[in-house]
Amino acid sequence: MTFMTVKGANNADGEFDWEGAIIDAAIIAGVTFFSSLGAGTITGIPTSTAIVAASIAAATQFCITLAIKRGLRKPEQ
Repeated sequence: MTFMTVKGANNADGEFDWEGAIIDAAIIAGVTFFSSLGAGTITGIPTSTAIVAASIAAATQFCITLAIKRGLRKPEQ
C-alpha cells in the first residue's frame, strides 16, 4: 500500500504509478470541489455558478497534482 506523497511512487516494475497518482489527484480534486462549492454557497453565489466555479477549481487542482507527482518543472538550461 502506498500513501499520498508529493513525489509520486513507482510500481513493482519501476515505472511511474499512474493508478496511484490519479487516485491521489482525484481525492485532492474532490476536496477542492466540495470546499469551493461550500464557500460559494455560503457567500451567496447562485448554485449553478458555484458548481461551475467549483468544477473549474477541481479540474485545475487535479492537473496540478498530477504535474507535481510527475515532477514537471522548468527545463534546466
